[in-house]
Amino acid sequence: MRLSQFGEKFARDCGILRLMDDLGSALAGGEAMISLGGGNPSRIPQVEACLRERMERGLQQGDTFERLVGNYAAPAGDRPFRQAVAGLLHREFDWPVTEANIALTNGSQTAFFYLFNMFAGRFSDGSRRKILLPLTPEYIGYADVGLDDDIFVSYRPEIEYLDGRRFKYRVDFDALQVTPHIGAICVSRPTNPTGNVLTDEEIGRLHALARHHDIPLIIDNAYGPPFPSILFKEVRPVWDERIVFCLSLSKLGLPGARTGIVVAAPEIAAAVAGANAVLSLAPGNFGAYMALDLVESGDVLRLSREVIRPHYQRKAMQALDYIAEELDGIDYYVHDPEGAFFLWLWFPGLPIGSQELYERLKARRVLVVPGHYFFPGLADDWQHRQECLRMNYAQEDAVVREGIRIIGEVVREAGTRG
Repeated sequence: MRLSQFGEKFARDCGILRLMDDLGSALAGGEAMISLGGGNPSRIPQVEACLRERMERGLQQGDTFERLVGNYAAPAGDRPFRQAVAGLLHREFDWPVTEANIALTNGSQTAFFYLFNMFAGRFSDGSRRKILLPLTPEYIGYADVGLDDDIFVSYRPEIEYLDGRRFKYRVDFDALQVTPHIGAICVSRPTNPTGNVLTDEEIGRLHALARHHDIPLIIDNAYGPPFPSILFKEVRPVWDERIVFCLSLSKLGLPGARTGIVVAAPEIAAAVAGANAVLSLAPGNFGAYMALDLVESGDVLRLSREVIRPHYQRKAMQALDYIAEELDGIDYYVHDPEGAFFLWLWFPGLPIGSQELYERLKARRVLVVPGHYFFPGLADDWQHRQECLRMNYAQEDAVVREGIRIIGEVVREAGTRG
């Protein structure tokens, strides 16, 4: 049996497949694993209670349940929920958006499949364009979503060294080139995998570049404000019809609902809805139903700011303390965690590659994500990418500490010393 190029693309091994397969096996399998690799959010009792109450209330309200599971949504997604999101963005940020600017997708991963293939690949005039990632490392899930291979161009960051074995990546604007072959610029903010938050100045400069070259700036805001607002410094999100702003319900506590939210110019939102119709008829109803009351009332803002953000900020600081204790004597740096719920560890001079480090940790029942997967589109063979790993600190504190302890042991055994 032969597969087309399309079939071969999805049959081969890739970083996001390995990540989700290991995560699923860890959650479903009988063997105890220390799962620091995936993107699962914490189980926060106050959030879970709120969502449970919403579900139970719906089950008691006439035929609400039957309509939820028995009806298709419109291709752009549930209209009352899109109206509620538009109203929240207008109240919170004074953005001039309506439901026509908003389309839902079956998860934000699906949204990026649509968007990247809309703005990169082969064009009708015979040209080919790419997505510019102005700062790597970037999200592992971007790497393989292009129907064409090689749809990314990315650049090394500048590295700023901070106190306490921390560092920070910054966009190297002197190196950045936006050529006619660039179809869009994309950043995540906060950045997955590092927890980096691009400054308002950096976003402003990227926005100006996008306007100058008549291309969109895509901002992946899966962890940012107004919800779930998992970032630990103040920023002001910006939007106009040159920006495609992507939200998600996953990190709010609904990863199983698979609900992505695209805020864009009406013609882009309509194109996303068209892709939904062709590929899946319509996005699912469940996430929009579960979050509707929270968004309409604005309670999602209170929950994000007063419960979700403090929860992760405490866990980030706790994880940094564990790292300082358990990695003592090792030459390491950790990216300053400014948001999301990952720590990005860098072991300069690591004598084994990041894939081998991953395999050795997996053999010790610790799942992380090897760093080399997070550099799509980087042309040069930068040794740095072989010296890093991403770990999730959203699990229980004791689990996180034990995972960090084993990471320290494995790195020491590999021969890395301070």
